[in-house]
Amino acid sequence: MRLESTGKPDQYKCWLTDDEFEELRRASGSIRDDLVIQLGGFVGLRAFEIPQVAPKHVKRTPDGDHFRLRVPEGKDTTGNGGKPRDAYLPRDVEGDIHRYVSTEDVGRREPIVDLSESGVRTVVKRTAERAAENTGDEDFCHVSSHDLRRRFAQRLLVETGEPPRRHDRRRVGLLPGGRAVSRRADA
Repeated sequence: MRLESTGKPDQYKCWLTDDEFEELRRASGSIRDDLVIQLGGFVGLRAFEIPQVAPKHVKRTPDGDHFRLRVPEGKDTTGNGGKPRDAYLPRDVEGDIHRYVSTEDVGRREPIVDLSESGVRTVVKRTAERAAENTGDEDFCHVSSHDLRRRFAQRLLVETGEPPRRHDRRRVGLLPGGRAVSRRADA
């Protein structure tokens, strides 16, 4: 794991390898906690976005081969409130969400992960501490929810050679400017 100082005491940016990310997943205390890790590391959701998504937000793309996850309120970059966005949802993560929702009897409009933003951060921190214990690698203690999002972006650059936004547009049917092919907000 590569650590980069942020200039703040005991705070680092963590760059996880694929193997380290899998160690983190193995340290998850529950299926729900593993979903939190996956939604950050494979889908690129922020800690405040994870509690927003419900089963109704999982959609198959028009080509039938891919999935997207609608985030009702993304990051507010204008001061007018966060705007909805569609995130690429890998097939394996969609399958894990589907199994979890079925097993836990999560309603279509209920949050998939029924936690607050701070609860999501706590899950990531607790899982990272468990990974440090399991592996003997204390660097895991520095992993945050934002490092999962960083891992997502890094993987896309390595795998595809293109930035995450371009990848999302190509994979989930978005037009330039981030507009979804479907104009319906609940599509």
